[in-house]
Amino acid sequence: MSQHEAQNIPRILVVDDEAHLRELLEITLIKMGLDVDCAESLTAARACLSKSSYALVLTDMRLPDGSGMELVQEVCNLYKNTPIAVITAFGSADNAVVALKAGAFDYVSKPVALDQLRKLVRSALQMNEVPIEKAVEISQAVQVNPSFLIGESPEIQHVRAQITRLARSMAPVIITGESGSGKELAAREIHRNSVRASKPFIAVNCGAIPEALMEAEFFGYRKGAFTGAADDRDGFFQAANGGTLMLDEVADLPLAMQVKLLRAIQERRVRKVGATTEEPVDVRIVSATHQNLADCVSSGKFRQDLYYRLNVIELNLPPLRERLGDILELSRVILLRLATPDYPITLHETALEALQEYDFPGNVRELENILERAVAFANDACIEVSDLALRGQRRSAISAQSASNHGDVPALIAQESANAFLVPELPFSLPDYLERIEKELIGRALVKARYNRTHAAELLGVSFRQLRYQIQKLKIHDPE
Repeated sequence: MSQHEAQNIPRILVVDDEAHLRELLEITLIKMGLDVDCAESLTAARACLSKSSYALVLTDMRLPDGSGMELVQEVCNLYKNTPIAVITAFGSADNAVVALKAGAFDYVSKPVALDQLRKLVRSALQMNEVPIEKAVEISQAVQVNPSFLIGESPEIQHVRAQITRLARSMAPVIITGESGSGKELAAREIHRNSVRASKPFIAVNCGAIPEALMEAEFFGYRKGAFTGAADDRDGFFQAANGGTLMLDEVADLPLAMQVKLLRAIQERRVRKVGATTEEPVDVRIVSATHQNLADCVSSGKFRQDLYYRLNVIELNLPPLRERLGDILELSRVILLRLATPDYPITLHETALEALQEYDFPGNVRELENILERAVAFANDACIEVSDLALRGQRRSAISAQSASNHGDVPALIAQESANAFLVPELPFSLPDYLERIEKELIGRALVKARYNRTHAAELLGVSFRQLRYQIQKLKIHDPE
C-alpha cells in the first residue's frame, strides 16, 4: 500500500478502559478497512486528538479519570467536524439521551452489537466523505428544489440553518408548531440533508391508526398471528429501515403503544405480532405535534420517559402570521402547482395585500386552501380580493382599532368574538339566536381542527355522530 493510500484511510479513535472491549472494537473496525487508535483513559484520548485527525471518536461513558461526557463536549467544541459516538451500559438510556443532547452523533449499548456498530461507523464516514456520484446527484436535486420550506424571512432561514446542523446527528428530533405550519415538510428536509437521504422516509399519522391495529402497523406481523393475517408483513419500522420514521401527531398515541414504542426506540429492535424473536432496525425518529407534550406529560396522557427519549432536539416552526413576508413566494409556488400551461394563474396586487394582512389561524395549509378555492372562482385567471373569501378580521383592521382605542390586540380579538354572542333586545327569536351561536362555535372548531370532524367533535365535547348531525342540520359546508 502506498503512503498516499494509507493517508486516505479513515482513522477511528476508540476510548474505553476495558481491554477486551477495545480489542473487539479494534478488530471489527480493522476488518472494515479502517485504521484504529485506542485510548484507555480521558487523558490518553486527549493526547491522541492533539496529534491526529479522526473520522469518528467512539467513547465509553465511564472512564477511569473522568466521564465520556467530558470528551463529547470537548470534541463538539474543539473538533467540530469530528463526529463522536458513545457506548452506554445496557439499560442506561438516560445517559444516551444526555450525550445526544450534548452533541453526540449516535450511541451503541453494551453488550455492543457488531452489526449496529458497523452501521453507526458507516453513517459517520458518510458524513465526512460523500462519493462524487452522490454529491452530483444531491447538487442537482438541490438546484431543482432548494428547500421544502419556502420563504426567505429571517424566521424560516433560522429554521433551515437549524435543520442543516441537526441533520448531521442521529439524535431523535421533535418538531413543534401549530397545525398547518409545515412540520412534515421540515421532517423531510431533515431527512434529505442527512446521510440517510438515499433510504426511505416514512411518515405516519399516529392519530389516524385504530388502537387495535397499532402494534401490527408499527412492528408488522407473522402469517396466522390473527384473523386476516394471510401473509408475513413488515411494519413502519421495517419499511423505514436505514432511513427516517416520522411520527406525526405523536401525542395521540395511546399509553399502551407508548410503552412498546419506547422499547423499540431504546433497544433498536422490534418484534412482529406473532413472532418469538426480535429483529434489529436502524431508523432515525422524527416526531411532530401541535400539542404541548410537557402539558400532556403533566396530565398523564403521555409517558415522561418517552417524552425525554423523543425530545432530544426540538425544532419549533413559526406560524405563518410571524413570517408574512413569505406570502408572496408561497403563493407563487402554490399557484404554479395549481396552474396548467394553458391556464396560468396570477394574483392581483390587492389580493396579495389582503393575504399579507390576514392572520392565518390555519397557517400554510390554510393559504393553500384559500388559493385553491380562489382559483375556482377567479375570472380571467386573475385572483381578486373577493375571490379569496377571507374569514375573520384582518390585521390592519385590528391595528386601526387598537390605535383608536389604545387597547391590546388580543383583548380586541376577544371582544370581537364576544360581540357575536351579545343577546339582542327582547322580543327576539330564541331558536334563531341559539342556531346562530351553535353555527358560529362549530365553524370555529372546524377551522381550528383543519376541518377534521373527529378532532372538531373532541374540541366541542360531543360525539362525531352528534357533530355530523348538527353540520347537516345547520347546512355548514366545508371549503371546496
